[in-house]
Amino acid sequence: MSATRPSAQPPAHEHHAAVQGGHAAAGHPGQGAGGHTSHHAHMVADFRRRFWVSLALTVPVLALARHIQGWLGLHGALAFPGDAWVQFVLATAIFFYGGWPFLTGLVAEVRTLRPGMMTLIGLAIAVAYVYSSAVVFGLRGEDFFWELATLIDIMLLGHWIEMKSVLGASAALESLVRLMPAEAHLIQSDGSTRDVPLTELRRGARVLVKPGEKIPTDGVIVEGNTSVNEAMLTGESRPVEKGQGATVIGGSVNGEGAVTVEVAKTGDETYLAQVIALVRQAQESRSRSQDLANRAAVWLTAVALGGGAVTIAAWLGLGASLPFAVERMVTVMVIACPHALGLAVPLVVAVSTALSAGNGLLIRDRSAFERARALDAIVFDKTGTLTEGRFGVTDVIPLAGRSAEDLLRLAASLESQSEHPIAAGVVRGARERDIAFAPPREFRAIPGKGAEARVDGVAVKVVSPGYLKAAGLAAEDPRVREAAEQGKTVVYVLVDDRLEGAIALADVIRPESREALGRLKAMGIRVMMLTGDATAVARWVARELALDEYFAEVLPDQKAAKIKEVQARGLTVAMTGDGVNDAPALVQADVGIAVGAGTDVAIESADIVLVRSDPRDVTAIVDLARATYRKMVQNLWWATGYNVLAIPVAAGVLYPVGILLTPAIGAVLMSASTVIVAFNARLLRLRR
Repeated sequence: MSATRPSAQPPAHEHHAAVQGGHAAAGHPGQGAGGHTSHHAHMVADFRRRFWVSLALTVPVLALARHIQGWLGLHGALAFPGDAWVQFVLATAIFFYGGWPFLTGLVAEVRTLRPGMMTLIGLAIAVAYVYSSAVVFGLRGEDFFWELATLIDIMLLGHWIEMKSVLGASAALESLVRLMPAEAHLIQSDGSTRDVPLTELRRGARVLVKPGEKIPTDGVIVEGNTSVNEAMLTGESRPVEKGQGATVIGGSVNGEGAVTVEVAKTGDETYLAQVIALVRQAQESRSRSQDLANRAAVWLTAVALGGGAVTIAAWLGLGASLPFAVERMVTVMVIACPHALGLAVPLVVAVSTALSAGNGLLIRDRSAFERARALDAIVFDKTGTLTEGRFGVTDVIPLAGRSAEDLLRLAASLESQSEHPIAAGVVRGARERDIAFAPPREFRAIPGKGAEARVDGVAVKVVSPGYLKAAGLAAEDPRVREAAEQGKTVVYVLVDDRLEGAIALADVIRPESREALGRLKAMGIRVMMLTGDATAVARWVARELALDEYFAEVLPDQKAAKIKEVQARGLTVAMTGDGVNDAPALVQADVGIAVGAGTDVAIESADIVLVRSDPRDVTAIVDLARATYRKMVQNLWWATGYNVLAIPVAAGVLYPVGILLTPAIGAVLMSASTVIVAFNARLLRLRR
C-alpha cells in the first residue's frame, strides 16, 4: 500500500465487501489466517498514514477558509492574492491522496453494479471537489474546500478506528494460529535431536518436547510423564496429567516433564488446523441476520442516492443557493452510508465464533447456532454424555454386621487383580472414598461368576447373582432389591463363604450433568434423554437428574424417529450425542451438538462440536447464542434507527429551527455510529 503506487493498494471497498460477507475474522478462501491478519494490519497502517498526511494538509486549508476566519473574528486577516489557488492545490492533494480509497471503492462498486457505502462517500467527496474547483475556475458561488478536507479526514479516521476493531475481532482466531511453534526437536536414528520446521515432520516421527515448550503437532507420548496445559485449545483451565500412551494436541503447552511424542497427525490433519478451518467456515457461512442486514444496506443505499437527488432539487426549488443545496445533498449522502449496518452482524459473528473456539465450542453452521437461541428442548444421549460411560460404585449395602467401608475395602483388594470393567469400578469406588487396601493373595477367577482371593487372612469372593443362586444363598434386603430394580449391576461379597453384603454399580453420572441440566431448565428449556439402555436404568438416571422426559431401549436407527416425534409437538429441538451412533439424530435435530469429540473435530453430522465431554458446554452454547443474537439485534436497531433519524436532519428539515448539519458533522455522526456498533460487538466478551 505504498503512497507512491496507489493502484497497488487494496482498496477499502475490498475490506467492506469482506466484512459484509462475514469474513471479518475468517480469512478468504485459500488464504492463510496469518496472511489475512497481515492484510488487515497493512490496511490499518495505510488509513492511519493517509489520515495524518491529510490532517496536516487540512490545517492551512482551514486557516485560509473565509468562513473559518469569520468565525475566529479575523475577517480576511489571512487573505492574500492567490489564496484560493493555494486552497485548491492543497484540497486537490487531500482529495486524491486521502480520498483515494473511497474513489477506488466507488469505481469497483459501480463496475460490479453493487452500489454501497463507498459509492455514497465517493460521490459525496467528488461532488464537493468538482463544485468547489469550478468556483475557483470562475463559477459563481462559494467553495467548501474546508468541508471537503474535514470530511475526508473524518472518514479516514472512522475507517482507521473501525478497521482496528475488525482486526481486534480477528485477533482471537489468529492467536490460535500463533499457538504452533516454528520448529520441533526431531529425534534422529542415533538418538540425537535436530531442530526442523514443522513442515518437515512426518507421521511416525518422534520429537522431544522439553518442559515449558509448546507441543509441535498432534501425537502420542511414547516416553515420559508430564502435565499439559490445553486451556487455549479446549478451555480446560487445569493442566491435564499425561503419561505414556496419552494423546497430546499440537499447540498445547508442556508442563514440568520432558516427553517423547510420536507424530500422529501433521498439517491440515491436526486438531488446531481443523479448529481454524471450522471457525473460518462458520464465519463465512451465511446467516439469516446477515442476509437481513445486507438487504437493508442495499435499500439504504438506494434511499441515500434518491434522497440526495431529492434534497438538492427541493432546496433549489425553494430558492436556496447552489452551494447550500449541494452541501445538503453531500451531507445526506455521507450520513446515510450503511457502514454501521454492514458491520452490525459480521463483527458480532467474528467475536462470537472466535470466542467460542477459544473455549472448545466449535461452530460449524452459523444458522444452526442462531437457532440455538430459540431451543425449546434438548435431547441428550446418556452414555458418554450425561454419564461417564464407566462403572462406578453407587451403593454399598452391608448385610451381616461389617461396615460399608470394610466391605468395600475387601472387595477392592480382591478386584485390584482383575481387569474386568466391574472390578475396575469397585477399585475406583474405594479410591474415590480414600479407602486404602492391600494386594490380595492366591487370586483366582471364577469363570463367568466372579473372583476369589485371600485378603487379610480371610477368604473373600466377589460374585454375580448367578453364583449366589447356584450356591443356594439369597440377599433378602429391600435395598438390594431397589438397586436391582433401578437397573444397577449388583455384585455380592462373601467372606469365608458367608454373605456379608452387596455392592451396586452403575454408569457414573457426570457431576457436571446436574448443574448443566439445572441451568437449562432455568432458561426454560425442556431436558430429555435418549438411550439404548434398559428402561430401569433410564428411569434411575432420569430421576437422579430430574429430567423432564426420557426414551429408553431405543436402537441407534430409531433415534432420529424419536427426535422427529419431539419436533412434531412444535418444539425446536437440539440433539446432543457423541457423533457416532447418534449421527442420524444429530442430522434430524434443528441443532446437532456433538459432545466429547476430543481431537476429532471433523464430525460431519453435527452443527456444533464441543471438544470436552462436559454437558455444561451445551449450556454455554445456548447462552452464547442468546447473547450473540441480542448483540446482533442491538447493532441492527442502532444502525438502521440512526439512519432513519439522521437522513431527514441531514437534508435540512430542521433548518427552520436553526439546526443544520455540515458534511463534516455528518461524517462524524456516521463514523460514531460505526464505532459504537464495533464497540458493542466487542462487549460480547463481557457477557458473563
